[in-house]
Amino acid sequence: MSLLINTINPTCSGIKSNFRIDKGKSESPKKHVTQNNIAAFNLFQMNQAMLNKLHISFKGYYGDQQPLKKLFYNVTGRNDVYEDNWTKEHLYQVGTKKWVNAHPAELLKRTPEQVLQCLCTLTKPDCQYPGIPPYIPSPNFGDKWGRRANYIEINPRILAKYDGDKVTEGLFGVMKILPAIPTSPNSFANCIILSQLYPTIYGDGYKSADSLYCADLHTGISKTLTSDGLYGKMGADEQVKAFNDMAHMLGFKTGFRMPLSANQLKVQGRDFNWYDHEKAFIDACVWGIELGFDSIYFDSAKHITDYNGYCGCGALPNKNQMAYILYEIRQKTHRPDIAFVGEKCDDRWEYKEMGFTAGTDWGKADDFGSVRWESEKQRCSSEYAAGPEVSNDNDYGGASFETRLNRINSCLYGFNNIGEKLPSYMQLHDIMPLSPYVNTHELMMHTKEMNGSDAWTECERHWDGIFNTSWAANDYRNNVYHIFENVIRTFG
Repeated sequence: MSLLINTINPTCSGIKSNFRIDKGKSESPKKHVTQNNIAAFNLFQMNQAMLNKLHISFKGYYGDQQPLKKLFYNVTGRNDVYEDNWTKEHLYQVGTKKWVNAHPAELLKRTPEQVLQCLCTLTKPDCQYPGIPPYIPSPNFGDKWGRRANYIEINPRILAKYDGDKVTEGLFGVMKILPAIPTSPNSFANCIILSQLYPTIYGDGYKSADSLYCADLHTGISKTLTSDGLYGKMGADEQVKAFNDMAHMLGFKTGFRMPLSANQLKVQGRDFNWYDHEKAFIDACVWGIELGFDSIYFDSAKHITDYNGYCGCGALPNKNQMAYILYEIRQKTHRPDIAFVGEKCDDRWEYKEMGFTAGTDWGKADDFGSVRWESEKQRCSSEYAAGPEVSNDNDYGGASFETRLNRINSCLYGFNNIGEKLPSYMQLHDIMPLSPYVNTHELMMHTKEMNGSDAWTECERHWDGIFNTSWAANDYRNNVYHIFENVIRTFG
């Protein structure tokens, strides 16, 4: 007969291990398991678990509950918000939906004070003074909003402040750009995905920073995102929460990218593996949701079940483990509405079974009929669907403006009924084209500084050089706005 003893893994993984002790079988040399042996082993397990917990800093969000008001006070020294005349002069309005129309380099040169007053001018009710509400909920599109959302990924470090070797204030950069991104229609959400939340493994906050396909978990928020000028005034977590509150005020859902490849992750500088650090990974995801995000985009998710073409480095969680991870994130955050997006996940039912909400790059965005056909085929699933993309993080900038406009049109109109819309995916440059000399994948891999010709400071040279300033690019941006305008007018 055999006795089965269950013990908790000594690491933070929370996975149970089974130790089988057989009696009645000869052993050479014969060893007997005693209660003392078991007690000693359990004590070792407990001590090891306590040591591991000392290295994990996850405590949840305990920052200011009105971080956007706190941010405004710290950058202005006052509580009163004034209307922004610049916003009124650049207003793009469709019914009650509003955003601004301006070149991104112009937006990036605005001060944080101007940006926050722009926010309040866009969102204030008619015949009222602008202000920041005491409570800012995420826009309500129902628990299954992610199944039909349009995801727009933004790399904060291309919008950041460059000062010598340092690259900071990426969140401020994204906040400056947000008012010029078309807001969500009533019929589906536009969701802003940040390419980075946690620090890179090497060089975080500097021009020498590692690629964004790596993350060092439980070491705080990336210094590329936060502002040195707010040190001692606002915590990094409060700055992230303030960003999310601003995005929510403008009508966006928000999310962040998370790598899944083990060798592209660390936990406080230590090598990561899925056996020992499952709990640490879950806690990092939970913390991001507690900071106000509504979605997580998982890099390499397709390869959990299909290793064909895998370009990552290191092991991925298996199917059952990923299902457990997604379940735990929802349980710990008490957020059944979280959208989990899997890179390149197709229409196979197993991704829905794991708990994913949306898959990317499924359906030929160049072919309107293909997208509509996929929409009809997947209409029975209200919890998961795989949809098309305009471009992704591997984009090298080869597609023409005409091609991109056609893809956006397919992504936003490729259905017979709005309730059957597929999730879609695009990058910031699909709305605001980058300079012809740079591309999205290069910016994901390296922190690159551009040199514009008509700027006074280092960061302004970067901002002038990173975006396309041609008339064709301006016309393209306006054409993108027209597509979103028609969506709002047609579907609300």
